[in-house]
Amino acid sequence: MELPVLELPDVQATKPKIPINLTRVGVTDVKKLVEIKRKDKRPIVLISIFDIFVDLPSDRKGANLSRNFEAIDEVLEKAVNLPVYEIEELCSDVAKNLLTRHEYATQAEVRMKSEYVIKRESPVKKMECQEVVDIFAEAIAMRNKDDSIDVEKLIGSEVLGITACPCAQEIMREKAAKILKELEVDPDRISKFLKTMPMPTHNQRGRGIISIKTRGDVKVSLDEIITIIEKSLSSSIFELLKREDEAFVVESAHRNPKFVEDCVRTMAQNIVNKFGYLPDDAIITIKQINEESIHRHNAFAERVAEFGDLKNEIAQR
Repeated sequence: MELPVLELPDVQATKPKIPINLTRVGVTDVKKLVEIKRKDKRPIVLISIFDIFVDLPSDRKGANLSRNFEAIDEVLEKAVNLPVYEIEELCSDVAKNLLTRHEYATQAEVRMKSEYVIKRESPVKKMECQEVVDIFAEAIAMRNKDDSIDVEKLIGSEVLGITACPCAQEIMREKAAKILKELEVDPDRISKFLKTMPMPTHNQRGRGIISIKTRGDVKVSLDEIITIIEKSLSSSIFELLKREDEAFVVESAHRNPKFVEDCVRTMAQNIVNKFGYLPDDAIITIKQINEESIHRHNAFAERVAEFGDLKNEIAQR
């Protein structure tokens, strides 16, 4: 005896009671292993978290997420099993595939974030250690009227380091000069001492963040972004330090005091120097967050600009 075939209604394709467009409908916190290929090096395996969205027109009740999650998962599996060299390209592939599958959508958005382990050496003892930085990528695929697809890609990183406050350091410099003068130290010796020995100040754990958004086939090195952030702080930090290393890091930071604004401006300068090939319409976002040690609040600075504007502004210095 044949069992009757039950035809279930496609509820998601029906018209909603309130027919308005939705900007994003999708799934978040999808965890996947992503293997990043590297030329002449071992691949890097990342545990990555994806957020995946499409837009939804006003005439559809839902995006079939209960059934289409399997399709979304299939797209991710196919993409992550292919050779991946840039995480923003992976996001781009997933976004384009999602837009192809969701014929009613005009835009698909994929966000990825992960932790990236890099090898470092302590500055004096040269001991090998591992440092963890946060990396992220995004892609937005947009369907044109002729059914072609344009893609915007974003790549970025957040790196921890040390910043030393210039203001408090100047106060301590004046106090040291006054005390040495009261001790009848020769003025020339005072001057030489203050030039030789950096004065104490309060420190912050600084978080530098850079993201670069482009269109087309523009390549942006994630490792270069990380290096730019590290070099824009008062000093890098290290997981493993011996006494000599610790003294070096502390002294280096105090010889290079920076306000939160200084960090952003230094990153901007280094981006222009390193990524001069970027198109003028690339969007550069630079942030610095300093977690204050003697205040309850944090200090924050940000610059968002097209690369051409940033380049012209720095050239006029």
